[in-house]
Amino acid sequence: MSDRIEPAVADTPQENLEAVERLIARQRLVENLAHRQGENDPRKPELVEGLVHKQNMVELQKRLDGLHAADVAYILENLPLEDRRLVWRLIRSDRDGDVLLEVSDSVRDTLLADMDSAEIVAATQNLDADEIADLAPDLPEEVVQDIIEAQPAEDRAELQAALSYAEGTVGALMDFEVVSIHEDVTCEVALRYLRHFDELPSQTDAVFVVDHEGRLKGALPLEKLLVTDPDVAVAGLYEREIVSFGPDDDADEAAQAFDRYDLVCAPVVDAQRKVVGRLTVDVVLEYVRERQEQQELGKVGLKEEEDVFSSVWSSAKNRGPWLALNLCTAFVASRVVGAFEGSIERLAALAALMPIVAGIGGNSGNQTTTLIVRSLALGTVSPANARRLLVKELGISTLNGVIWGGVLGILTYMLYRNVALGGVMALAMILNLMVAALAGLFIPLAMERFGRDPAVGSSVFLTFVTDSMGFFIFLGLATLFLL
Repeated sequence: MSDRIEPAVADTPQENLEAVERLIARQRLVENLAHRQGENDPRKPELVEGLVHKQNMVELQKRLDGLHAADVAYILENLPLEDRRLVWRLIRSDRDGDVLLEVSDSVRDTLLADMDSAEIVAATQNLDADEIADLAPDLPEEVVQDIIEAQPAEDRAELQAALSYAEGTVGALMDFEVVSIHEDVTCEVALRYLRHFDELPSQTDAVFVVDHEGRLKGALPLEKLLVTDPDVAVAGLYEREIVSFGPDDDADEAAQAFDRYDLVCAPVVDAQRKVVGRLTVDVVLEYVRERQEQQELGKVGLKEEEDVFSSVWSSAKNRGPWLALNLCTAFVASRVVGAFEGSIERLAALAALMPIVAGIGGNSGNQTTTLIVRSLALGTVSPANARRLLVKELGISTLNGVIWGGVLGILTYMLYRNVALGGVMALAMILNLMVAALAGLFIPLAMERFGRDPAVGSSVFLTFVTDSMGFFIFLGLATLFLL
């Protein structure tokens, strides 16, 4: 066993993780050796084990103390449950809240399960109102109430406001670190006001200009404020046409606005145009990343981000419903094939060719679905242009069907020396590509119409349609024209 001391902080998160794993493995090794030696002298191993355990834990805690909360979260997410709990107990209590914000939802649940109410309340004492609101959905209601009561009176109203906004709204993402000035002051007064801050809130590229009632008038970019003569009045300098949001606005639309206008921060105003908070680009990017992760998980039927070290039963419950849905759709598709068992028995080539028709239809439909889902997210699909999209997608599918169906028909003839079979293959390809285009267009639109996320679940319904219809079209045409 090496006595080499690990550096305080490694260069990358992966190196930090490997260093922590080595320290934990070293501790496990010492414990095993001590237990083996205990057969001869029960007292000496306990003493050695205690000393080495303390040395390893001090070294591990020193390493953790030197890491950013995001790096600690990375380590926790990549450790098995037992090791994760060990590391979590070594994190300083004043850092618990920051680490809880950084870890994934599934890992956060395992950490919170090891904390009592008092520890959770203490962990939130150093967090801002918007950060506590991020944790609130994972906490019991009574704990959330304890957190609210533990807040200073001046912060309590902000926290209650942050908790009042629904998930997926601008209000749920905004923070309350607003820097604003009145429109009737000079640049010198504005700069003097800014110097009262120890530091400006992160992502501050402009100060908001308000009247004496707190209503938003515009924004003054910091770069313009810093280079302008101090005697110039703010009223003639600030930008009046700026992007602002309401707390109940859709977060997805706000994210699109940030991308479209290259925003760094934007004011959030109430119905009276009074500034109640601000939305920053780092929070928007985090929201977009989480949405993309949810959609990727939804495509394969995972309801939430799964902890890779969770129990077998927990993972099975998360994956089971999707498998059940796929089983049902696959069973229906198999019944379609079963209806043509006689045809397949008489012409065995049908069994070899029918997966090609269904597979190509599924691939083509996925292309259409991906395009429509993206267009829905960007707001470019509307009832006014839906018919034009339908005509376009049918045209594309027909063209691809003629070209690639013709190629497939020729290859089929070359393999089986059957002109009719080649013609059936080509026609089935054209028809199934058209079906795939219709399904790829209407399935996401229907899910959007009924308030469901079109990115979640579209693929399984599309596969069901293209497989069932592909089998039915190909085997039906073969039965009609060949047998």
